[in-house]
Amino acid sequence: MNNTDILIKIRKIVRSINLESKKIYKDYGVSIPQVLCLNYLKNSPDFRSTQKELSCFMNLNPSTVNGIVNRLESKGYIARLPKKDDKRKTYIILTSKSSSLLQKIPPLMHERLTENLKTLSPKDAETINDALDLLIDYLDIGSIDASPVITFEDEITGYQK
Repeated sequence: MNNTDILIKIRKIVRSINLESKKIYKDYGVSIPQVLCLNYLKNSPDFRSTQKELSCFMNLNPSTVNGIVNRLESKGYIARLPKKDDKRKTYIILTSKSSSLLQKIPPLMHERLTENLKTLSPKDAETINDALDLLIDYLDIGSIDASPVITFEDEITGYQK
């Protein structure tokens, strides 16, 4: 095996994330972060959440989540409802339109990966983790903040050439 094989495998992963993102958007009109937001709400008590809870779940900054929520609201997939006891705060809730959308969208790559990683032995999981740490060191990208969710649309901040 030579170094080109490693580069090709990394490129294959990056390309598959990009292709999945484009396919989901083309077929369903939503981005992967929007799908993740909808799935989170689907699995939340009473199908609702605060924007802060969404930000924590997605490990994204509040302004990014606000953009995701605004786009979903404009498409009719979510609604904002004021809290009963504090009208300054709002809940984000699913609409019936989003339920039919979520039934159509196939499992995302990160969902499949998450399930498959659960089947690894602790030793194999550590081996993969160590190899990824080595790649991150070689690429000098340890300072980049990243969500545990795989998306191609993430902003790259703090990247140093």
